[in-house]
Amino acid sequence: MNPGRWILPGTIAALAATLTAAVGATITVLGPWYQSLEQPTWAPPDIAFGPAWTLIFALCAISGATAWRAAPDRQSADVVLGLFALNGFLNLMWSFLFFRAQRPDWAAIEVWVLWVSIAVLIAYCARISKLAAWLFLPYLLWVSFAGALNMKVVELNGPFG
Repeated sequence: MNPGRWILPGTIAALAATLTAAVGATITVLGPWYQSLEQPTWAPPDIAFGPAWTLIFALCAISGATAWRAAPDRQSADVVLGLFALNGFLNLMWSFLFFRAQRPDWAAIEVWVLWVSIAVLIAYCARISKLAAWLFLPYLLWVSFAGALNMKVVELNGPFG
């Protein structure tokens, strides 16, 4: 394995993951509105979300670079990039809907669109690299948990808007 072949994909994947995480962090405001929401008893403490997302974004960056490098042709590599870009957009959209628009009800619908985008990434990447697909599993599990948490927040606090 030539390490030089990983520099461009690794750098781009790391920058994309870092940018997505940074923008997401600026959208996520844990102010008075959020603090006033009733949370289910099984909700993790707020401090758990940062480390969880850091790990998930790191795994996504590794997965993205792995899938990109393993792509058999330019078209497959472009599909990988497109799927990652769509997923990043949907990830940010959830944060916007929940925290900025203060619409957990809309976010509860959008989170399942995000979930589908992760499942599509896993399915597509599995054709190219099993490792890239497996690295997405924690993300899928976390978004599954987040979706259930989001739905419970809506149930406990709705209606919104």
